[in-house]
Amino acid sequence: MIKGPEGKCIFGTVKVGEKGQIVIPKEAREMFGIKPGDLLLLLGDENQGIAIVKNEIFMQFAESIMKAPFCGGEEEKEK
Repeated sequence: MIKGPEGKCIFGTVKVGEKGQIVIPKEAREMFGIKPGDLLLLLGDENQGIAIVKNEIFMQFAESIMKAPFCGGEEEKEK
């Protein structure tokens, strides 16, 4: 593992197997608390690539967005 600035890391390369599977390096699994049976969300951007996120963390993020007040909502109109 190569550490970069402010929590950025390079964990090395992984090889895609016959069934399209990859092995997440041990250091990455330990750093992010990924255990067998965890549900991971795979996000993609055609220009920037693929990101893998623990589903529970993404859901917490999504819930916080849904609870945030919206700009231009009723609260804004009352002012």
